[in-house]
Amino acid sequence: MVIYGVYIVSKSGGLIFNHDHNVPKIENEHTFSYPLDIKLVYENKKVVVSFGQREGIMVGHVLTAANGMPVTGKQLDDGRDVLEVIENSESYPLTLKFSRPRMTTNEKIFLASMFYPLFAIASQLSPEPKSSGIEVLEADTFKLHCFQTLTGVKFMVVAEPSQTGVDLLLKKIYELYADFALKNPFYSLEMPVRCELFDSNLQTLLEQIEKTGISNV
Repeated sequence: MVIYGVYIVSKSGGLIFNHDHNVPKIENEHTFSYPLDIKLVYENKKVVVSFGQREGIMVGHVLTAANGMPVTGKQLDDGRDVLEVIENSESYPLTLKFSRPRMTTNEKIFLASMFYPLFAIASQLSPEPKSSGIEVLEADTFKLHCFQTLTGVKFMVVAEPSQTGVDLLLKKIYELYADFALKNPFYSLEMPVRCELFDSNLQTLLEQIEKTGISNV
């Protein structure tokens, strides 16, 4: 079983816990001729693709190296501005490496706040009364599984599409949350979960499930 991430959303829609477990690192390296047929811009302290895509390089991917030299922000390791190098026709042919960016905490908070109203809308659109809302959100490369407790707290697991038994995993995570977060005298409801015992036991649970499967836990 491959688990990409675990998220806990409070009953008011705020992200109170997130754990990146096994997010694959996607990198693409290609040699370009002049002029560059994709548009790069500097934003949020990184050079990203803002227009155009080819051979796995997509809008939003981050430039990480040029001719094998790492890029930090918009500077190469030798101090040169990478955007100036890219604009100079004498730099070509130029080999550029791109990677998919990792989500920041702020981006995860924003996505959690978007999921909350979608969950509520799904419950209202259901032709059956007392709908449980969104339980599975399926895409071509992942599935998002959601379990809502009676108090309104939502537990979400992002896993590869072929995985089964994630509903049991969600309940196991809920048990860990009840044992190590709710019983912690220093934890307050609706606040971010910062509990070392919960983190370590969750990590152990995910690793065990990936090795032996959910039925052996």
